[in-house]
Amino acid sequence: MDVIDFAAFLLLAATVTLISYGFDRFFAQVLPFRTLYFGIRIPGIILHELAHAVGCIITGAKIKKIILISKEGGSVTYEEPKIPLLGTVIINTAPLLLLPLFLVLLTWAFQTVIGGPATLSLPPPEGNPAFSVIVENVFSLFYNNLILTFNLWFLAYIFFCVSIVLSLAPSPHDLKNAAAGIALITITCLLIIVSGYAPAIDLLARILALVAYAFTIGLVFEMIVAVFSLPFLLIYGIRRRG
Repeated sequence: MDVIDFAAFLLLAATVTLISYGFDRFFAQVLPFRTLYFGIRIPGIILHELAHAVGCIITGAKIKKIILISKEGGSVTYEEPKIPLLGTVIINTAPLLLLPLFLVLLTWAFQTVIGGPATLSLPPPEGNPAFSVIVENVFSLFYNNLILTFNLWFLAYIFFCVSIVLSLAPSPHDLKNAAAGIALITITCLLIIVSGYAPAIDLLARILALVAYAFTIGLVFEMIVAVFSLPFLLIYGIRRRG
């Protein structure tokens, strides 16, 4: 791993976060009723807050209060984690790491248990698949379940995908809480890389590869939501022109 590889990792994390923000704002604008927008978001909001709770458990932070659903969304109130700075980062960025893994579980459940969407080929943990391969897999998913054979379960699957992707990114408040820790971790990673100490660099590369895989999975599901959003984008564009 070198500085360029680390910069690519940071770019991937930023891209997944910004796309999630973008979809959230997009659906907030294109859906005709605020209640409909909030209804779509409910599963994602619940999982988002539960991911924060898992982060608290992992870092030893005592949970004081959990609000899964409210008019403002949800929240988790907790005491200081036992792991300073890093613990705050883990808690506040937990949805970005855990929700993509839940989407993998959701895909497995629909494909294996329910017999739903056929079939989504997720990238393997080892190696980075070509962007064109990911796009082809996503479009094949829609073709197989809407055109080749209409699959009613696919609509339920897409609903959960959309809801979770809208809640994938840490909120601005989450990022503010984690800012100092993120800065410290970034500086530490750069110091390890420029140190040239092979064992530390190898360990860092392994850790970042695991995190990057979660980000890559998130990006795949964001592509699924992007394809689903195309008709809404077309309608929104026509409506604005009118």
